[in-house]
Amino acid sequence: MARLKDMYKNEVAPALMKKFNYKSPMQIPKLDRVVINVACGDAKDNSKVIDSVMNDLALISGQKPVVCRARKSVANFKVRQGMPIGVKVTLRGDKMYEFIDRLFNFALPRVRDFRGISADSFDGRGNYSFGLKEQLIFPEIEYDKIDKIRGMDIMFVTTAVRDEEAKELLALMGAPFAR
Repeated sequence: MARLKDMYKNEVAPALMKKFNYKSPMQIPKLDRVVINVACGDAKDNSKVIDSVMNDLALISGQKPVVCRARKSVANFKVRQGMPIGVKVTLRGDKMYEFIDRLFNFALPRVRDFRGISADSFDGRGNYSFGLKEQLIFPEIEYDKIDKIRGMDIMFVTTAVRDEEAKELLALMGAPFAR
């Protein structure tokens, strides 16, 4: 946790300052937050699904997740307004750096046939998102205790203005981008 934060101050920030010729240290992009989202459409039939997903996400992130509810009713999906349809957690500060360290060094290498994460998933404003197909890659999750394999979306929100700056920031922090 402190290792990644110290690495940002001592190695990443000076490297970004030099590469992009920033005039002020305030221009250096920082990682603002990490948002982890798990959508569970089968929660409309079984209310215990949300509890299970919340437990898994709390183990993975180290923080209590929030239930996301439907904003509108959609008849085709049999969803009414206010029904729980997903779970998310927003990580900032030390918990964010701890999660990133575990994700890049322990979880992602456990993915079968892992060749790196795509470098094309930036949104044009310096934010990066990718999805995982299963929660089992995290060492905190025990295979016997899960009811169903679920995926999740992970979003890195940065203060970078351009995608190029954000990619360099994440690469210097250890993101295993595919070559």
